[in-house]
Amino acid sequence: MSLSNQRGPFTVSHERDVIMTTRDGKRLLADIYRPAGVESAPVLVRRTPYGNRNNDLAEVFNEADFYASHGYLTVVQNTRGRFGSEGVWYPFVYEANDGYDAIEWAAHLPGSNGRVGTFGQSYGALVQYLAASQRPGHLITCIPVSAPLAAFENYWYQRGALELSWTLSYFLNMALDALGGTGDVDRLAQLETLTADPSVRFSPLKDEALRHMPLADWIGTFGAGAPFLADVLHHSADGAYWWAVDLRRQFHNIDVPMLHLGSWYDIANWDTPQYFNGLREQAMSERARENQAILMGPWAHLLPYSQPTSGGTGDIDFGPEAVTSLVAVQLAWFDHYLKNDGQDLPRTPVRIFVMGENRWRDERQWPLERTVFTDFYLHSAGSANTVDGDGTLTAEFPGPESSDRYQYDPENPVPTAGGRFVGGGVRNQDKNQARHDVLVYTTRTQDSPVELTGPIDAYLHVCTDGPDTDFVAVLCDVHPDGFVQNLAEGIVRGRFRDSFDDPQPMEPGAVYELHVPLGNVSHVVAVGHRIRLHVTSSNFPRWDRNTNTGEPIDKVTHIRVAEQTLFHDALRPSRLVLPIIPA
Repeated sequence: MSLSNQRGPFTVSHERDVIMTTRDGKRLLADIYRPAGVESAPVLVRRTPYGNRNNDLAEVFNEADFYASHGYLTVVQNTRGRFGSEGVWYPFVYEANDGYDAIEWAAHLPGSNGRVGTFGQSYGALVQYLAASQRPGHLITCIPVSAPLAAFENYWYQRGALELSWTLSYFLNMALDALGGTGDVDRLAQLETLTADPSVRFSPLKDEALRHMPLADWIGTFGAGAPFLADVLHHSADGAYWWAVDLRRQFHNIDVPMLHLGSWYDIANWDTPQYFNGLREQAMSERARENQAILMGPWAHLLPYSQPTSGGTGDIDFGPEAVTSLVAVQLAWFDHYLKNDGQDLPRTPVRIFVMGENRWRDERQWPLERTVFTDFYLHSAGSANTVDGDGTLTAEFPGPESSDRYQYDPENPVPTAGGRFVGGGVRNQDKNQARHDVLVYTTRTQDSPVELTGPIDAYLHVCTDGPDTDFVAVLCDVHPDGFVQNLAEGIVRGRFRDSFDDPQPMEPGAVYELHVPLGNVSHVVAVGHRIRLHVTSSNFPRWDRNTNTGEPIDKVTHIRVAEQTLFHDALRPSRLVLPIIPA
């Protein structure tokens, strides 16, 4: 159903460029959508750095119109330094205070009844958590959709590996916006030549651009369009710079009910359940702790999220139940808390889409209480390379076994094929699993369905011949027709094996047990299918290529080929831990 077909009973009037002044004197611009004839209405606030009349908000009947037509005074504000709002935009840094100010300002607008909720996706979701941590007095509830939690562990970086393609495409997109009114025609023209498809928002860059070294050169390429890239690259280990916007450190300061929306193929797959559980355990009041809910769908990082379809997640269709009106879900939540002064949850705390069966299911907690975390051990006779190798995956503990080896050449990285990132989703893994630098371990064919619902972890015993390298693990469902569906993936950068804020070089030849979290999933492996794990050392251009030298990522200009060994014997049992739900 289209958004316009879900129009409410009220006609909507618009006010443009309404000024709000922040506590430090910056004037931020907002558009206000008013339900006609409503003298006192609850307020919804969305804050965005992408322009309050751009993208989905450029539609004749957009999300803000939808809420206003259902009786909400709806405010859409451009964040500091963006699209006419004064000040300097720096990702995340000003959003806590500016968000507080926006909520309190909106609560006192003419026609407001003083009860405020917030909504928004991605960046627009993170700003909600940041504002809520300041406890604005008129904030009643929030619905963040796909929000990053800890930028070093899972946003600009993934556990120490730079999210190369996303970081560069994002900052390029923001630089084009920032430079558009400066008259810097030459730099704009140069930047526009770098994208693979200029017509696609956040398009990946061209391959030759993504391979450019050193990465520090991008600071000059973007120039004034994205000066903060220098800080992202300079802070290549966790620490105070990242902790300032790590919301895990603020859960105890949040005191409102929240509906956390996410999805299995989304960049925030790891983050969304952590927000839900973190606030369930640590939110300030008992009411806030008891009024947290989560919904996880089968989608990728949709732009926008308001009307998911059964597709849009790569090479798969998740069936009719995946076609969901998220605005209707959000409206019911807002009505409960803002119009009806709800005191208890209006829905079950956990609602998940079970892929494979392609249906929704309600639960009480995450992970599910009945989960049986089960070890599946990697086995081979020493030749697990490629899908034609002898790698297997079983519940049997290993005995004496030969190790598996491969060379990782950063000049010939394993190409990204789907996953959890903007533009990702499901892709057939068959070509990557035909490579000699990919180790493949597969179960027997399933004679009964196996449900995997929960967090997934791999523990790999490995060694390398240099001071640093990466190991990548990808969990797959092998269909009877040969299609290999990626379900989850993760990476560990060797120097961060023990600590994100105190990286240490690897000792060449030393054996380490590396923990590779693969995020969350809910998927039924059907009869006739097989479970597969593949292990390699790159996923490019999603993550930057580890050069195997141990040098700083922004300065390194040369690479070396690494000799990788994976052990799976009785003393070094490499394993995959799967969250199995009993039938």
